[in-house]
Amino acid sequence: AVVSTQSGHYGRAGGKVTHQLASLMDLFTTSLSIAGATPPDDRIIDGSDIMHVLVNSSDVDVEKPIFYYRGNEMMAVRLGSYKANYWFWTEKGSGNKFSFCPGQYIENVLTHEKVNHTAEPVLFHLGRDPGEKYPIYHGSEYQDAMKRIGPVVEEHKARLVPGYPSLNHCDNAIQNWAPPGCEEIDYCLPVPASDPKLCVWSN
Repeated sequence: AVVSTQSGHYGRAGGKVTHQLASLMDLFTTSLSIAGATPPDDRIIDGSDIMHVLVNSSDVDVEKPIFYYRGNEMMAVRLGSYKANYWFWTEKGSGNKFSFCPGQYIENVLTHEKVNHTAEPVLFHLGRDPGEKYPIYHGSEYQDAMKRIGPVVEEHKARLVPGYPSLNHCDNAIQNWAPPGCEEIDYCLPVPASDPKLCVWSN
């Protein structure tokens, strides 16, 4: 599709590949740019304008970080091809037989309990290891990557402003307890009754 904006920028969005990291938060700011509008200046806007990537797919900001949150806790950050995990907490122990996907368990990475790795983040290279199965331990690669990632995290946390979550109601019934095919592997769970209420974030 061809993108045309009021400011006269044109670019072909389809038929090209870019390695630019982006998140859903970038859609708002980028849509404003496409429309020739300016983001509001009375609040902090988390997303960034990636219009330059739509115009020129080779114009990549390799230093654009992506932060991964669970509740109010920053769990991980990606910078370039590296992802540093500061916390691991895949799922809560439920007492049910359901655990992790068969054959996909990774020791010390997939955990039922919240595990703090902020003193020594667990590092992966997603270009070589997109499934995050082989952590990079101590060595020059680890040290060089964390020298880049550490200051980015410090700056990010220094600029954070607490906010009230707009999606703050939880209902266990909406979770996918019995996905298609669960009968074949005997992993279907009973769906609880709907009971929406204010969320309680344990982290």
